[in-house]
Amino acid sequence: MRAVIQRTTKASVEINQEVVSEIETGLVILLGIEEEDTEEDAEWLSKKISSLRIFSDKEGKMNLSIQNVKGSFLLISQFTLHAKTKKGNRPSFIHAAKPERAIPLYEKFKLMLAAHSNCLVKSGEFGADMKVKLINDGPVTIIIDTKNKE
Repeated sequence: MRAVIQRTTKASVEINQEVVSEIETGLVILLGIEEEDTEEDAEWLSKKISSLRIFSDKEGKMNLSIQNVKGSFLLISQFTLHAKTKKGNRPSFIHAAKPERAIPLYEKFKLMLAAHSNCLVKSGEFGADMKVKLINDGPVTIIIDTKNKE
């Protein structure tokens, strides 16, 4: 699993020109799922994101978690995070999980994230053409990959 995490003061997702989810202070998570990903990957990643201390304290240091700031998550499925661009100019998505594999893992991740964080988790719609708007606070953007746990 690969996640791009952005700290936000406001974010929303639109489908067919209609806002389907929105949050204020929190984290936008763009989540890409590979064919090889497992529930163990979802468990590890949901715990890691839930405990990240990337919100500023009174001294301006990134020292607070999403629970400390009473934030929310906006989770967006994004298979393009697994694009391979080594050959040619058209990305290959061969390693991205097919919907029948990805959707159950995406839904499981969503439940795990809520359970580990005790925070509200809103989302887009898996596979939909979505328009994501956010104010990247900081800006703070972090990339985590369960196959390369750095």
